[in-house]
Amino acid sequence: MTPVVVLALLVAPAAALAGSPDVASTHAAIAADHALDRARLQMVAGTQAKVESYRGRLAAECPNAGAGSPETEAAEPMSAEVADALWSIAYGAAAGPIARFAKVIGPLRWTNSRFSQAIHAFASSLSGLSKVRLPDICADVRAWTASGFETVPPDALELNRQVEPLELPEIPWSAVARDERGGDAGLVRYIEHAETKLAEAEFVLGQKDWYQVLETVGLAP
Repeated sequence: MTPVVVLALLVAPAAALAGSPDVASTHAAIAADHALDRARLQMVAGTQAKVESYRGRLAAECPNAGAGSPETEAAEPMSAEVADALWSIAYGAAAGPIARFAKVIGPLRWTNSRFSQAIHAFASSLSGLSKVRLPDICADVRAWTASGFETVPPDALELNRQVEPLELPEIPWSAVARDERGGDAGLVRYIEHAETKLAEAEFVLGQKDWYQVLETVGLAP
């Protein structure tokens, strides 16, 4: 092997890495996700206050309106609509930071297709969740009760169809670790910690809020 070929093999990987578009995309995505998670963590208490206010409103407007609602598969869309309402409040409160994050992620591309698909799906689902309309739970529960618990209101069914596919995949940051520069690794550690805290809050507070709202309007889980 000639010296020229050997030199080319040694230099080419470093040069390719330095000029890789993945480096710039990865840095931009990390910065955007870090800003999003910081904003969302700061909003947890305020968002919970909005949920409590919403439950108080339902307690005043339609307490126990679904009394006698069966705990059957046919009733599941009604309890699902309550979850949709809580997601509307939680993600709607962060609509601004979510929109800024999605705007950054939209044009970014990676050679790692698994990572690219995951982060774009994450941004798309977040955007969708932030735009979920707040349903009229009182009206729908009254209609469900008036039908003898046989006909789920069309609005509830439509909202469930809208929300059901909005899943949030885990972003595999390790797949682009080689493209991190400067303080990116530290920001990724923050992101992973923050998203664990957000998931815990959503599970613990979300479950409690869901059961409490169901009880308030008289629906079975």
